[in-house]
Amino acid sequence: MAGVLTKFSKNFIQLSTKNAAIPATTALQNRKYSTKRVEAKNPVVEMDGDEMTRIIWAKIKESLIFPYVKVECLYFDLGLPYRDQTDDQVTIDAAHAILKHNVGIKCATITPDEQRVEEFKLKKMWLSPNGTIRNILGGTVFREPILCSNIPKLVPGWTQPIVIGRHAHGDQYKAKDFVVTKPGKVEMIYTADDGEVQKVELFKYKSPGVAMGMYNTDESISAFAHSSFQVALQKGWPLYLSTKNTILKKYDGRFKDIFQEIYDKYVGTIFVA
Repeated sequence: MAGVLTKFSKNFIQLSTKNAAIPATTALQNRKYSTKRVEAKNPVVEMDGDEMTRIIWAKIKESLIFPYVKVECLYFDLGLPYRDQTDDQVTIDAAHAILKHNVGIKCATITPDEQRVEEFKLKKMWLSPNGTIRNILGGTVFREPILCSNIPKLVPGWTQPIVIGRHAHGDQYKAKDFVVTKPGKVEMIYTADDGEVQKVELFKYKSPGVAMGMYNTDESISAFAHSSFQVALQKGWPLYLSTKNTILKKYDGRFKDIFQEIYDKYVGTIFVA
């Protein structure tokens, strides 16, 4: 498969509106907990989810968190019925609360399709809550496994986990797509603020099909690069960038170029090739 995996380092120096929030008035608040619990200084944004995840999350709080940690939880119900009731404003409010308080815990949620719209009698097919939150935060999604010493590794020689960082802004989550129903052509038009117009023909259809347009910004890609480098430095691990710039020479090529620019300007002296 064509593509590029850019290696930035092998070894390096490790560096030493309406508020839709609902108070969490559950039975958990009435329980008596030890006075020796660890006390969190700042609140945590709590985003409840759909179906069984609501039950599982309540059990986790009751058994594993509140008995040992004293923390203020700012509760947002991201269950599909309440998202529909608030016209998805609750999701937006939750994202802005995370921006304010820096920490959020989100349960699994339903992104409705046609069947879910009918099942829940929704007003519309609401967007993915994850996509909405990620675009507001403008950050990077890092997925890191939890290692347990009593669980054998599939690859015994791997002593450290692999952390995957994914850009969480624009792209498919903000794309516009549609179905082409008859012969014709799809064009992309860019109109600059000074009036300059650029037009690119995407494809000329001889029969029905589909089309999509998506975007990203240098600002968001730069933030993605900075956060990726910082996580790598904090963990003392090498960083790899995977792109498809051999095919998407402009789009993915921009990611590669910006990562290289930030590496050269800010962290190149820290990493040791």
